Amino acid sequence: MRKVLLIEDDTVLRENTAELLELSDYDVIMAPNGKVGIDKAKKNMPDIIVCDIMMPEMDGYGVLQALSQNNKTKYIPFIFLSAKTERKDIRKGMNLGADDYITKPFSEDDLISAIESRLAKASILKDEREKRKNKMEDDGDEIKTLDDLKVFLSKTGEILKFNKDEVIYREGQYSNLIYLVSKGAVKCHKLDEQGKELTTALYRDGDLFGYLSFTQNLPYQETATAIKDVVLVAIPKNDLKNVLNDNHNVSLELIQSLTDDLTGVKNQLLQMAYSSVNKKTATAILKFAEKLNREPDDPIKISRSDLASVAGIATETFIRTMSDFKKQGLIEIEGRNIKILDAKKLEDIY
Repeated sequence: MRKVLLIEDDTVLRENTAELLELSDYDVIMAPNGKVGIDKAKKNMPDIIVCDIMMPEMDGYGVLQALSQNNKTKYIPFIFLSAKTERKDIRKGMNLGADDYITKPFSEDDLISAIESRLAKASILKDEREKRKNKMEDDGDEIKTLDDLKVFLSKTGEILKFNKDEVIYREGQYSNLIYLVSKGAVKCHKLDEQGKELTTALYRDGDLFGYLSFTQNLPYQETATAIKDVVLVAIPKNDLKNVLNDNHNVSLELIQSLTDDLTGVKNQLLQMAYSSVNKKTATAILKFAEKLNREPDDPIKISRSDLASVAGIATETFIRTMSDFKKQGLIEIEGRNIKILDAKKLEDIY
């Protein structure tokens, strides 16, 4: 008999819902609040959890976050049961990793149907995890380096495609996925207090992005957008965390990679604060060329506003400076295309 953990602070609703589930041949475990619910989930390991949102002690969002960080309970399907029907509330629950959302009042058919479909999905995903695990053992695949990790993620993650200028995620959404760029390029950016866009990072083939914390479910601090057609591999954060737990050398390589990223951000901030306009413009062009080009002589096809946001200067100022570079024979401009003619001189600008 399949076990359902029902976490609901309303006594009458809790008991009535439990009765409905028992009549449908479920073994029901009840909890009156979030804290008790977490304890019962860890102790009883239910097949599925149905949880209210607004509760004393700990709300449903806190319950989901706590259980998703526990290796034993993170794969248990989780359904929110709530009178909160605003789109932002539903979106918050789903962004945190909930499998479904049922609003009160609900019918018996709605509840049973949601439970059955989520149990079926959980069973399919469990089979797929076992297949991946067995395949790795049969193939003798070992994850020893960061490159091995990227190969593994490419084989096991979900393939997502975004067109040029399409948003991948927005600032404020919760970070349940980590992305590997399989093909294309991505920029991360945010607006300052004056509404001016600042590009905070650029990613190309083989780069990982979207990671904030492996221990907390934090919202993204910036927006990610495709700067040309891009193919990504999406990996649930907990899946990557499990791989890193079993492969400490890879964890150290990833930490070094994150450290390098931070160093790059610091250098960019220092350059924006102290460099000349010419230097900022030259560095932005070279940076995009590095991220976008497969060959050094390939032209960059990128908007002037994107280039200016990386440089940290006004678009009009950036365009004027590029015109000067063109007159000096450093670059060639044709429409939106920019071709670097003398990279060494651009690097030496101060």
